[in-house]
Amino acid sequence: MQTGDSTLLTAREAQAYELLDVEPSVPVLIVCDHASCRIPKSLGDLGVPAQYLHEHIAWDIGAGAVARSLSAKLQLPAVLAGYSRLLVDCNRNLDDPSAFPEVSDGIPVPGNQALSQSERRQRADAYYWPYHHAIRDRIRMLESLAPAPALISVHSFTPALNGASRPWHFGVMWDKDQRLASTLIQNLAALENVVVGDNQPYSGRHPADFTIDHHAEAEGLPHAGIEVRQDLVQTAAGVAEWSERLAQALAPILEEWSLYTHRAGGP
Repeated sequence: MQTGDSTLLTAREAQAYELLDVEPSVPVLIVCDHASCRIPKSLGDLGVPAQYLHEHIAWDIGAGAVARSLSAKLQLPAVLAGYSRLLVDCNRNLDDPSAFPEVSDGIPVPGNQALSQSERRQRADAYYWPYHHAIRDRIRMLESLAPAPALISVHSFTPALNGASRPWHFGVMWDKDQRLASTLIQNLAALENVVVGDNQPYSGRHPADFTIDHHAEAEGLPHAGIEVRQDLVQTAAGVAEWSERLAQALAPILEEWSLYTHRAGGP
């Protein structure tokens, strides 16, 4: 495992990203934008009450654990963001208002209010760009195996939103390129007692998304965004169970080397 450097972090703190640097079985990279709820000591608690700093406003609960499990099960490298999305959301364009959220799910984030351009740039340089540069560099390395490596992004979602329950166990997100996503949806739906959403509960067409759009879609690379319901992966046993189902659905798709070509018609 390697980590990205950051001048804002002390030597004893975790760095900007975590790299699971395994020898790849196939040209695929796993990423996780919201793997951590850490906040560096230099920024305190951002004024957010402690009980919320381990809730979904700070990270995607269970997503990092699922990404690590998939990396081990499928022998794939992975890049995981090292700090909370409350600092800067690694799945947003930096000029999007939600990149430095002043309010998250109704919870004020005082430490993000009235941020100067210099403060935004400092956070981006410390936490955002090292993560995305690590993704870019790993994709370039995977190009030695195939012309168009695949990117899989792992997220998680709350079991209910605005009082409405969300029945899906998994959601698969895609936009223009459904080569990987459509087969994954079919494979997941074929598993016993699994409910899968096609661009549900979130859509891959959301204009604010950044990671897949920037690293994969813009390059014509095969890709899929995967959402796992948070209540399923809050324990080690849950992570083991649901990441195994996900690996079972993914493995036969990733073994087809015809996948690793640029999308017809270009990016």
